[in-house]
Amino acid sequence: MEEYLQKAKENMIAKESILSKYACKSKDAILLKEDNDEDIRPPFFRDIDRIIHSLAYTRYIDKTQVYSFIENDHITHRVLHVQLVSKIARTIGRSLMLNEDLIEAIALGHDVGHSPFGHKGETYLNSLCQREDIGYFYHNAQSVRVLKDLEHLNISIQTLDGILAHNGEILINKYEYNSNKTKEEFLQELNDVFYKKDYSKKILPMTLEGAVVRLSDIIAYIGRDIEDSIKVGVVKREDLPKSITKVLGDNNSKIVDTLIRDIIVNSMEKPYLTFSDDVFSALLELMDWNYKKIYASKEANKHQEIVKVLFDNLFESYLKKAKNIDSIKNSTNLSDENFYRFVEEHSCKNKIERVIIDYMAGQTDKYFLKECEENIKGFNMEELYRN
Repeated sequence: MEEYLQKAKENMIAKESILSKYACKSKDAILLKEDNDEDIRPPFFRDIDRIIHSLAYTRYIDKTQVYSFIENDHITHRVLHVQLVSKIARTIGRSLMLNEDLIEAIALGHDVGHSPFGHKGETYLNSLCQREDIGYFYHNAQSVRVLKDLEHLNISIQTLDGILAHNGEILINKYEYNSNKTKEEFLQELNDVFYKKDYSKKILPMTLEGAVVRLSDIIAYIGRDIEDSIKVGVVKREDLPKSITKVLGDNNSKIVDTLIRDIIVNSMEKPYLTFSDDVFSALLELMDWNYKKIYASKEANKHQEIVKVLFDNLFESYLKKAKNIDSIKNSTNLSDENFYRFVEEHSCKNKIERVIIDYMAGQTDKYFLKECEENIKGFNMEELYRN
């Protein structure tokens, strides 16, 4: 039996012998702590399993991508977005002979720290953090915090680093990586993202696989958001400027295909990723168009004035409960019970304000609104969805 298990371990990494010299191999994986040597899975493959079995991964299912308060089963939610990122990144990675296991782990875990109500919710939590003088809130760092500190999963440094370094709002035309980064440097960067304004924009991933996911995040959402916006009537396909469509195409399938092909052709056998000049220029123009026509649209910002107030009020309600935690210790109310358990588990090592931010960030859209019904007098979730 041992002989066959050893053979299985060897089979799991056999393909790594043909990977690019720029690829990160399983033997180079850095762990937070020693792990089970008898496990037949290579470390990055094991990271994938741990991420998809995490509680945070389960909660992807009801987290906003762009549109909230819209009853349409065919628009993208966060759970689909990360799968699209994974598929696109693995296509690029396989073509460039990189480590697909590491790519998939980073891609599937990169948004587990995203708040309810997408980037708007992230902004509201960031404002609360600054108001309470506990640093900042950025979903990339929160994703690492969830896996490392809240769920205590022994995920490799390379995977956590790729998650921390992803930033789908930043488009550049040369995606590089820092192969000399150490575990200690990664941990310092993680700390700095929480306590230095906009520090996450300065981070380079430690692997080329991390750079692939960072770029694939943009490829995954840029055209998909257009398709969703057409479905809900925010834009029409013919609204897309000809200067963009003649280069990238006029639908998500064509846009994704064009971008993937271009990045592969221009990055083959190079220690960085890059687009051709015309494709990069068209992509820049498309991102600007999306921001003006989609992300700033009335439908994408529906009820956000109310939601911001709800974030503030729910935080205050939780803070009041936390300061009188014994009053809900034996509560039969499920909302109180969940909150009590979370506070008890995490408040010994963290300021209570950060614990509350962690608790709110982990909520799905509907759970957040349900908590508002439980804790904010006069709020009705169904009424919000009806209007």
